[in-house]
Amino acid sequence: MVEWAPLKIPIKRRIQTLVVMIQVYMFLFGHIFGTVLLVVLLFIPYTTFVAVVYIGWAFILNIQTPSRGGRTIQVARKWKMWKYFCEYFPISLVKTADLDPEGNYIFGYHPHGIIGLGALGNFCGEATGFSENFPGINPHLLTLSINFRFPFSRDYCMAFGVCSVDKDSIEYILQKMGPGHSVAIVIGGAAESLEARPDNFKLTLKDRKGFIKLALRSGASLVPVFSFGENNLYHQVSNPPGSALRQWQTKMKDLMGFAPPLFHGRGVFQYTYGLLPHRQPIYTVFGAPIKVKKTQNPLPEEVDAIHQQYITALEELFDKHKKNYGICEDKHLEIC
Repeated sequence: MVEWAPLKIPIKRRIQTLVVMIQVYMFLFGHIFGTVLLVVLLFIPYTTFVAVVYIGWAFILNIQTPSRGGRTIQVARKWKMWKYFCEYFPISLVKTADLDPEGNYIFGYHPHGIIGLGALGNFCGEATGFSENFPGINPHLLTLSINFRFPFSRDYCMAFGVCSVDKDSIEYILQKMGPGHSVAIVIGGAAESLEARPDNFKLTLKDRKGFIKLALRSGASLVPVFSFGENNLYHQVSNPPGSALRQWQTKMKDLMGFAPPLFHGRGVFQYTYGLLPHRQPIYTVFGAPIKVKKTQNPLPEEVDAIHQQYITALEELFDKHKKNYGICEDKHLEIC
């Protein structure tokens, strides 16, 4: 049975819903919107020249920009839109330690969730007070490089500091952009999104060591970040390991680089189904930095040691704060 939203809702909540809808639809369908818009501009006589110039500018002159630190527009990070976006859930940033603005950092974000909306709220805008809590730190949320192959949506992402997650991009940000420039990586990636369901704490991390190698090569400190509530935003169709659905999703992930979770949230005028996330609070807890000694060619045992140190720090962060957010004492992270 459909649960309809009340007709009388404060205008502020209406705006919050609209902003979240725009962001979610841009994440899911922005590549389609941008491609259609470019095709339309190409076939309208008065805008053909503009479209051709854009193609040359974006895909010839600036094709490498997503891997060279992007093109952050600080004004865009401060848009009031982000305030409404974060108030919708709401999203809160919880700081546990200071970060030296002279250093570079790799923020490991957990869990992935369906979309990673907590990561968007904390790293792409200033509504949760990122710069106030960590002055001098310039975050770059990373995403798949394929997302920068589509017109207009690529520029929309880069405006908020988003860059490509490929190795060259990370090394450029950490080693060539100067002190404070840091990256935020959703470590679990596509595989972990298939585990996104309420009160599930299974993380895809056991064999994820690429970010550890990059930390060692650059000397960047590692900062574990856990968002309590990220997995409570959507309901996902049951897909236990070994099921036909999970096998299909795994094949699609191997083929395309991302997994297609079958999920539902709520709609604009009802709470039963739709693509919008449910209004559930997200508490993003930033752990203390793990200092890493710069090593140009790290040995496997060095990588393993830092990797285990990171896992231990993440588990301790979760266990220390879980009680504050309604999680039972007997619940622990499951590292897979």
